[in-house]
Amino acid sequence: MRPLAPLLQAFFTDRLLEQRQASAHTVAAYRDAFRLLLAFAAKALGTAPSDLQLADLDAPFLTRFLSQLETERGNSVRTRNARLAALHSFFRYAALRAPECAALIQRVLAIPPKRAAKKLIAFLTRPEIEAVLAAPDQATTLGRRDHALLTLAIQTGLRVSELVHLRREDLRLDRGGASVRCHGKGRKERVTPLIRQSVTAIRRYLEARDPAPDAPLFVSRLGQPLSRDAVERLLEKHRATAAAQCPALSRKRVTPHVLRHTSAMLLLESGIDRSVIALWLGHESIETTEIYLHASLAIKEKAIAKTAPPGVRQRRYRPGDRLLAFLEAL
Repeated sequence: MRPLAPLLQAFFTDRLLEQRQASAHTVAAYRDAFRLLLAFAAKALGTAPSDLQLADLDAPFLTRFLSQLETERGNSVRTRNARLAALHSFFRYAALRAPECAALIQRVLAIPPKRAAKKLIAFLTRPEIEAVLAAPDQATTLGRRDHALLTLAIQTGLRVSELVHLRREDLRLDRGGASVRCHGKGRKERVTPLIRQSVTAIRRYLEARDPAPDAPLFVSRLGQPLSRDAVERLLEKHRATAAAQCPALSRKRVTPHVLRHTSAMLLLESGIDRSVIALWLGHESIETTEIYLHASLAIKEKAIAKTAPPGVRQRRYRPGDRLLAFLEAL
């Protein structure tokens, strides 16, 4: 019998922190995966987490756990696969430390990720962007904070984790050289130039507070750094307000990652090369930006226009009657 606790502790301390020097984001993601697993095991097996054996976590049991994530917790296939990746990483480490459990480990490593339908990404159109940015009440300090955060997110495409970890010293607001520096996924550091609109919004927000260089940039009412959940809540609040001016927003779920996609689409539709967009967003590979090509209707319309026969003007079909338009939309 091989106790689980020593193996799991060594996995985090030796493999993730010392050998791989994994980022804080990776460690947190793996930690959350095992928290969920241990809670599931305690309920299903009636065994305290510290008393579990590695043999308790066999392939059928872990398959049940992964199914529970989707059916009871409502996790997406992508999240389910991320949890499975954490489990696979641990069991690959366990294979070296517990060779007597090789057969069990191989069966766990054989659990495949689940395939999911690839949906088009969601992003904001220009009228929707304008409505969302106009929603915060800039007569208040919190309104100026929210306006600055949303403006920065849409212009730079920073991840929400990068936004909430920004500090005052990460900003450079000089004329002609304004930029923001962030430490992103995979410990990659990148610098993104800021346009005048972003600089103006940030300066207005900073007028009410003069933080120390190492102080968090975006803070709550109590002066604490904003959390990811707080950013999601304020974004939902302003989406609801903006929907009164832009009804299309009432049918759209707007998350911080939608703002990141919006930044990428603005760059793509402005004719920026995909390799530059990949650098801008901090993508590991240029292939990651292909999702934006699939989502851009404007680029596809330009392609149609270029394939038109000589002397023929290409136009998109539009019904000439409101009733026909209604029927076409069904």
